[in-house]
Amino acid sequence: MFGIGKKWERELDAAVDELVGADTLAFGGVGIAGTMLPVTEAYQRVWAALDDHPEEVRRQLDRLLAEGSPAGRAYAATLLERIDPATARATWTSLRDDPTEFTTFVGCVMGRTTLGDYATQRLAAA
Repeated sequence: MFGIGKKWERELDAAVDELVGADTLAFGGVGIAGTMLPVTEAYQRVWAALDDHPEEVRRQLDRLLAEGSPAGRAYAATLLERIDPATARATWTSLRDDPTEFTTFVGCVMGRTTLGDYATQRLAAA
């Protein structure tokens, strides 16, 4: 409901809503101009909320894992690495066989990967 709750709660909800529908995974600016995508800004807002509101962020990450797009679930698992490494590892493990694809950006390099391949890379890097 509009106007209900604290400002930070509404902002966190809006950021997670953005991540639920994410079709691109990018942790910084993209393209030659270094444009910040709305999903990247949403990820950064959720990341920033972790220090002050870890319980609420954790609850929102559960929602993101349940309802999110493949890129949204990758954002959620990445955020889990910061607050609960064991759960993050279990989450990445559970995503290893997911064949759905999404777009990735590293700087100005755009690519495509499956959630399973991305999860396997994250597990190998841990």
